[in-house]
Amino acid sequence: MQYLLRRKIIHLGVIFFICPLIGFSQLRELINIPDHDEKQIRFGINLGVNRSHFSFTHNPVFLQQAPFDSISVVESINSTGINLAWMVNFKLSEHFDFRTYPVNLTFTEKNFLYNVTYPDVPAGENFITEKKVQSISLSLPVQIKFSSDRINNFKVYMMGGGKIEYDLASNAGAKNAEDKIKLRKFDYGVEAGLGFHFYFPMFVLTPEVKMGWGIGNLHSRDVNNKFSKVIDKINSRMISFSLTVE
Repeated sequence: MQYLLRRKIIHLGVIFFICPLIGFSQLRELINIPDHDEKQIRFGINLGVNRSHFSFTHNPVFLQQAPFDSISVVESINSTGINLAWMVNFKLSEHFDFRTYPVNLTFTEKNFLYNVTYPDVPAGENFITEKKVQSISLSLPVQIKFSSDRINNFKVYMMGGGKIEYDLASNAGAKNAEDKIKLRKFDYGVEAGLGFHFYFPMFVLTPEVKMGWGIGNLHSRDVNNKFSKVIDKINSRMISFSLTVE
């Protein structure tokens, strides 16, 4: 009787020992695209949405109270745009990559709100005037990406870098741009973000959140334009969410 009991205990022990090994081997077989991260060069298509606004400083003339057509308040309003890009990733080491976007288009429309007082209206009454600044930017970001170890079909990473931009819709050189805010064509800035790799059987899906800070002064100031002369410097600010398919 004791002999049979010992045999049953041994059999159960063998089963409990072997089952995890079998399960682990099956788990290894479920890892998708196991050689993806070993490729020296990878390509991807990127699509995203962004929220952007202007960070600006007032010109000293803004503090001067003119007897008429006085602008008392200037605000920059957040707006939504889209991003389209083609990504190229170069493997540097096990955890570091160099990443760039040779084709990167960003469509945005930023708005300024002005609180304007006119002389021919009753005292205390103001008018809200909105000035839209549309932009189609072609940019070239260069980034360094630091990735964690891959956990089955998941990986997290952080990135940072810089970029230069050329605004295809810039109106800085326009002669007939009365009462419009003029922006320069070129800008440069820095970026930082966080993303995740999800490995599927046929592709890798990468959601990413990124923030961008423009460093260059975009404002082409016009002293004859009351909406432009009250602003000194304008810098771009953007936060974006994107999906990349590799």
